[in-house]
Amino acid sequence: MLDDFMTRALLAGLGVAFAAGPLGSFVVWRRMAYFGDATAHAAILGVALSLALNISIFAGAVAVALLMAVIVTLLTGRGYTMDTLLGVLAHSALAFGLVAVSFLSGVRIDLMAYLFGDILAVSSGDVAVIWGGAALVVGLIGWRWSALLTATLSEELACAGGINPRREQLVLTVALAITVAVAIKVVGVLLIAAMLIIPAAAARPLSRTPEQMALIAAVIGGSSAIIGLQTAYTLDTPAGPSIVCIAALIFLATSVLRGIRP
Repeated sequence: MLDDFMTRALLAGLGVAFAAGPLGSFVVWRRMAYFGDATAHAAILGVALSLALNISIFAGAVAVALLMAVIVTLLTGRGYTMDTLLGVLAHSALAFGLVAVSFLSGVRIDLMAYLFGDILAVSSGDVAVIWGGAALVVGLIGWRWSALLTATLSEELACAGGINPRREQLVLTVALAITVAVAIKVVGVLLIAAMLIIPAAAARPLSRTPEQMALIAAVIGGSSAIIGLQTAYTLDTPAGPSIVCIAALIFLATSVLRGIRP
């Protein structure tokens, strides 16, 4: 666990947990789980476009995730429900991304690494990007914390207080796109939504205030990264899925505690 690649993996996992904790709390409160999943699926198309255009994968994933969010916002209420639009766009973006990858000539790509993550292969540059993105997400949420909470509680109350609910939704969308982009190498596209939702859901029975839930979710995510990496190192299992499995076990434990606690 003290090897250089394990140290980088640990720092990367902690960085993702640092961002996913508070953001995942809003995803749970707003019932945006499917939106997070759809954003993650769309990131594969961003990866393919980044490789084709020879630009940063982070930039491509963020751009496609934001584009999908704008399309959903524009089309919602025009004859389609939100879940229908998310289902169509998420699976379409994933399919187009996988097809686009097959057309890339002269570029070797480990598709499984993007689908399920390859945290053990992160470089020092990747760690810097992950922590930079995580700091940006936490700073953005901290800056808009009161407004985000008010808009989450009630859009009418937010409007009465001079807060634009759509603007706060855009803030969450930007934060979600950044988190998805930095988490691709850690847990992969198919498991990003799990790291957003499971730690936050596990923190809910242990929290009395929104601030406590956001903080506990980050701690649970970080603990899942540490224990998951140790498990993967010991049992020779995939690192990304191992991290998610540990988070799921913590969720199970807090759910049991919630059931037996008076």
